[in-house]
Amino acid sequence: MKKILLLICCLLLSWNAGAVEVAGVKLADSVNVGNQDLVLNGAGLRTKFFFKVYVAALYLPAKQTDASAIITAADPQRIALFMLRDLGQKRFLNAFLEAIEANHTKAEMAMMDDQIRQMSDIFHQVQDIRSGDVITMDYLPSIGTQISVNGVTYGTIVGEMFHRALLKIWLGSEPVQSDLKAALLGRK
Repeated sequence: MKKILLLICCLLLSWNAGAVEVAGVKLADSVNVGNQDLVLNGAGLRTKFFFKVYVAALYLPAKQTDASAIITAADPQRIALFMLRDLGQKRFLNAFLEAIEANHTKAEMAMMDDQIRQMSDIFHQVQDIRSGDVITMDYLPSIGTQISVNGVTYGTIVGEMFHRALLKIWLGSEPVQSDLKAALLGRK
């Protein structure tokens, strides 16, 4: 009987040791995207001034600390945003666009015009982003980037370049927040 209790305690402790929590948000150690299991690469808190905006989590097929390798990989990936405050869709979309523009030339932005318009249309459908909402951006190489809010898919944007542009928001040379980049890369 003591051995069974000890085994149960060990299992419970090992289960909790793997759990990750950031700013009160409990994150799954792994997710399934496109019938492929992905592991939590890293997660961190996005702040603006002194406000907590969201917890970001990056899921990959295998842990990776090189931002360039992640951005150029042709594997399924997930970026998940766990919202911690309410944001209007216009404010949310503008923040995305500014971050994408910070990591791209005008010519590169022009090449993504259609995809940027599709992203804008998707967030117009969503309307306001609320605290507690979960936004997932799943990249499936043969399909594109599926954008979902609270488990409902609002659209899929085709193109590797667009997916890489999204990743650069957090992992590019001009990330929205350098300590968040480090956290997503598992360096924090």
